[in-house]
Amino acid sequence: MCGITGWVSYDRDLTTEHGTLAAMAKTMVCRGPDDDGVWLDTHAGLGHRRLAVIDVDGGKQPMGVERGGRTLLVTTYSGEVYNHRELRAELAALGHSFRTASDTEVVLHAYLEWGADFVERLNGMYAFALWDPREQELLLVRDRMGVKPLYYYPTADGVLFGSEPKAILAHPSVRAAVDTDGLAELLALTKTPGHAIYQGMKEVVAGHVVRVRRRGLTTRRYWSLEAREHTDDLVTTVDRIRGLLDDIVTRQLDADVPLCTLLSGGLDSSAITALAHRELARQGAGPVRSFAVDFAGQSENFTPDWLRGTPDAPYARALAEHVGSDHRDIVLDTAALMDRAGRDAVLNARDLPTGFGEGDVSLYLLFQAIRESSTVALSGEAADELFGGYRWFHSPDQVRSRSFPWLSPVGPRGGAGGRPSPREAMLDGGLLARLDVPGYRAARYREALAEVPRLDGETGLERRMREICHLHLTRFVQFPLERTDRISMATGLEVRVPFCDHRLVQYVFNTPWKAKTFDGREKSLLRAATRDLLPVSVADRAKSPYPSIQDSRYDEALRGELRAVLADPGAPVRALLDSDAAQRVIASASGVELRIGSEFVLGLDDWLRRYDVVLDI
Repeated sequence: MCGITGWVSYDRDLTTEHGTLAAMAKTMVCRGPDDDGVWLDTHAGLGHRRLAVIDVDGGKQPMGVERGGRTLLVTTYSGEVYNHRELRAELAALGHSFRTASDTEVVLHAYLEWGADFVERLNGMYAFALWDPREQELLLVRDRMGVKPLYYYPTADGVLFGSEPKAILAHPSVRAAVDTDGLAELLALTKTPGHAIYQGMKEVVAGHVVRVRRRGLTTRRYWSLEAREHTDDLVTTVDRIRGLLDDIVTRQLDADVPLCTLLSGGLDSSAITALAHRELARQGAGPVRSFAVDFAGQSENFTPDWLRGTPDAPYARALAEHVGSDHRDIVLDTAALMDRAGRDAVLNARDLPTGFGEGDVSLYLLFQAIRESSTVALSGEAADELFGGYRWFHSPDQVRSRSFPWLSPVGPRGGAGGRPSPREAMLDGGLLARLDVPGYRAARYREALAEVPRLDGETGLERRMREICHLHLTRFVQFPLERTDRISMATGLEVRVPFCDHRLVQYVFNTPWKAKTFDGREKSLLRAATRDLLPVSVADRAKSPYPSIQDSRYDEALRGELRAVLADPGAPVRALLDSDAAQRVIASASGVELRIGSEFVLGLDDWLRRYDVVLDI
């Protein structure tokens, strides 16, 4: 893992711009606490912050390949290529020699051997830039599922790029500006591929390559989900999924630094923890270390609600005892969640207000604690999107909804189909009219549906569920992936996501919905594929989202902070609010409406202040 950045300018000499590249890279020191580097050429500069995971001593970056005193290729690279050993052996047989054991060097030689098509051979999570001095061109590459972030900002004579927006915003020619389209994207929760919120900035779309040449920028898709006929019977399907998971987890345990798993006690993280423990035991390297987040007094005083029926802690402990993992609960309280240092760190990590306040802060504090003993963690993220875990996959009304299913009204919240969502409830009515968030969502939904690959003759529920699965694997999954990447890297922790292996994603995507729900429950295939590894209580546990603190003092603390913002004449967010609506939230809102609404407004105010944002609305 790492933070990467760079600048290509065909009309100026960048060899004197070391200070600018170093400043851009410095914004991501948390992504790479172990080392830094800058490489400069006449028209290109690359910056790097390194988190050492593979070949700790030899993997310094930016890294180049030289022959005869001439630089052939140089890269600034983030992520992991899990099949680097096989590729290294293949390249060595073709005559390539290596001076390090890093996967970064394998990527360089793969490009030299196979050209730009080499990306189709990679298995992993990665985002990197390759500068070819011979052709004077840059490639920006992002992994198939978009696990690793990569942003770019086209200029009149080239491009700026970085793992995070803050690296680009650190360039003296870029301002933090957001227009109506950017603000609508922030509010709409549609996760439009390529949209970066900030004016002029874009995100490299998952599975794409951006090529930068003197004559301009072009993009190429090298991977996408395809509709293929699924011919395996149920038993074969379950066996195939298990075989893939065995291989994926084994590959993702490759690290030269301490490693652990994230364990919530749900099916997804429990399966990964059990698989990792079994493989480490086979290697003689166990037991696996596992970590979970909990809140003070929550297990003893838990109150079920419409969203969460059970606390996580008992199930996490049951799995840990079942497999024999070295388990630790990270217990937090309201004071920790409201501490300004954690909230500031989250905003700096995210570069945007998210409205996920306590969820993001608790995740940050969890990762911070894990980082004291581990550098890499395996996560169960993306299993819900892949196997159909969310409740809206199984709600006939939400399945029939002609919008993104996660935006349909559910439980006690408002949503796209009725009253304003909690994120919009305190915003000025005139502003909302200008933004037209419902119209923005509708346009993005039409675009998303147009991308769905289909099988000839596919109709009815199977056709609709293919659409819903595609929406989740191309849009919704980006929410948890971005959240996990940004917050983990803010602590210098690399989180790997086995369920995002493109082989597994492609296979499960094409498995019929009737097979995905063959036992009448969510995630039927995953449960069947891993049941032998799990205690019955965990295997049969119903889906429960990421935990939320059940402490009324947290809600009161939010009310107090919201009152303070409304009373502050210098608060920049006040110009965007309906003060009467905000007062009503303070007076009477509770639960999700209070938390999401308040945390979004508070985050919006912090963001406008700290990033000196210009709103062109």
